[in-house]
Amino acid sequence: MTKAESKYFNTARRMDEAFLELMERKDFEYITVSEICELAGVNRSTFYLHYETIGDLLSECVEQMNAQFAEYFKVKETEMMRKIESAPLEELFFMTSEFLVPYLTYISEHKTVFRVVLNKPEVMQANKTYDGLFCDVLNPILERYGVSEKDSSYDYYSI
Repeated sequence: MTKAESKYFNTARRMDEAFLELMERKDFEYITVSEICELAGVNRSTFYLHYETIGDLLSECVEQMNAQFAEYFKVKETEMMRKIESAPLEELFFMTSEFLVPYLTYISEHKTVFRVVLNKPEVMQANKTYDGLFCDVLNPILERYGVSEKDSSYDYYSI
């Protein structure tokens, strides 16, 4: 990474952090580009160099959170998918320290973000994240247990 790329990404990170801090204090629709820039210590033109809208910044924050979350697990996605496909049914559960410790550690280290997600799930696009979780993890597990598609869709929305 060049010095210019490093500066670019560092500036984006500062704007992400400023945005999330503002999200704790006020509703998404009332956050302005000026506030983000002031808190991040950047000019408005710098904001628009990175993003077209605050919605774009929000999308990037959510993507970055999801990527960071995945990095907390020692078991990589391909290994986990193999386990879902081939593990004996009695071993097909995720309430183990292998999965819970990284999950809870991530939440503990990112309390600010999770407060925002819990208070404003629609703004933080939580439904997309959970849809991915259902599609990639829960659906294959339910299929292994023989749960019908009709019944599994009910289970998702009752959680």
